[in-house]
Amino acid sequence: MEKDANKEIYKPTAKETKIQVVKFVLFSISAGIIETAVFTLLKLITPWSYWPCYLIALVCSVVWNFTLNREFTFKSANNVPVAMFKVFLFYCVFTPLSTWWGHALTDWAGWNDYLVLFFTMAINLTTEFLYDRFFVFRNSMNTNKRASR
Repeated sequence: MEKDANKEIYKPTAKETKIQVVKFVLFSISAGIIETAVFTLLKLITPWSYWPCYLIALVCSVVWNFTLNREFTFKSANNVPVAMFKVFLFYCVFTPLSTWWGHALTDWAGWNDYLVLFFTMAINLTTEFLYDRFFVFRNSMNTNKRASR
């Protein structure tokens, strides 16, 4: 653990960053399983097209992923409503874009729903890690009780 001399902002070492990436990917895989399960269930029991199934599944996975990554990956004691609002802002951009390209690729271009879903999940994983790491939890990493152990 390194601290900048001028600021009290935590800067993880290269090893700690690699551990964060691994944890984030593993938790994102679990969120992806939840998203896929909810998406599949909705596709099976409703007559809905891609985008409403995707939106509901995305919300379920975001809540799961945020909760785990805040506690275990970034070990943040940050104000939960503030951190969740920052994540909400990310999804204010990501959700319309991913819903649009998902709808365009599945309904207009004829791509397989699951191919588009997994492609979108990969983009989400990458962009959200960077956003969380450098914006949401940048000033609050390793501040919870788990980090002090």
